[in-house]
Amino acid sequence: MTWDDIGFLLSKSKYNENSIICEIFTKDNGKVSGIIFGGTSKKIKNYLQIGNKIYVNYNSKSENKIGYFKIEILEALSPIFFDDKKKLSCIISTMHLIKILTADLQKNMNIFELLNNFYLLLRSKNWIKEYIYWELELFKNLGYDLELNKLVDKKIINNELRYITKSSHKNKIIPNFLIDKDYNEENLDILIDGLNLINSYLEKTILKPNNLTQPISRINFLNTLK
Repeated sequence: MTWDDIGFLLSKSKYNENSIICEIFTKDNGKVSGIIFGGTSKKIKNYLQIGNKIYVNYNSKSENKIGYFKIEILEALSPIFFDDKKKLSCIISTMHLIKILTADLQKNMNIFELLNNFYLLLRSKNWIKEYIYWELELFKNLGYDLELNKLVDKKIINNELRYITKSSHKNKIIPNFLIDKDYNEENLDILIDGLNLINSYLEKTILKPNNLTQPISRINFLNTLK
C-alpha cells in the first residue's frame, strides 16, 4: 500500500538510534502512524516540530504492519510561535487532543480543515476566545456537541443578562460569550473560567467514558494561562 498526502504532525517518539515513530493527521487518510528512517538526523529533525504541516509519502507491506514515511516540509507553523509560551503550549495540547480523540485511518475532512483554521485563530487578537469556540467545534465533529444554549436559562442579575444552568443541583453561571458568540469578552479570568468549564465537559463526557486520562500537555497549557 502506497499513497501521498499532506497532514499535520501530531506526535513523535524515538524508535531506534536513527529513526522515529510519528503520527500524522492527513487530509485523505486520517490519523496514520509510521516510521521515519533517519528521523533523528539534523536535516529531518528540524522539520519534525509538533504541529508542522508536511507532505508525506507512505509505504506499507500490509494494513496489519506499520508503514514508513518519507516527508517534506510544507509549512513550518509551530516555529512561528516559539517565542510565545502560551500559544506554543496550546499547539502541543491541541495536537495531543487530536491524537487521542481520533481513530486510525478514518478520513475526516472537517477535522483537517479545523487544523488549517487553528493557526489562523492563533494570529487573532482575542485568540483564547477563538480557541474555545474552535475546541467546541472539534468536539462537535467528534460527536460530542455540548449545546450549551439548551442547558441554560436567561436571568437578569444586577441589571445584567446572565445565563444560568438548568439543574436541580447548584445553579452555575455560564460565561456569556459561550452562549452568545457576538459577545465581546476580553477579560482573561472569564475566558479561563469558560475554558475550565469546557475542560470539565471534556473530562466527564469524553475522556473518562473512553478510559482516557487528561493529557499532561493540556494541563500544562491551562497552567500557562493562569
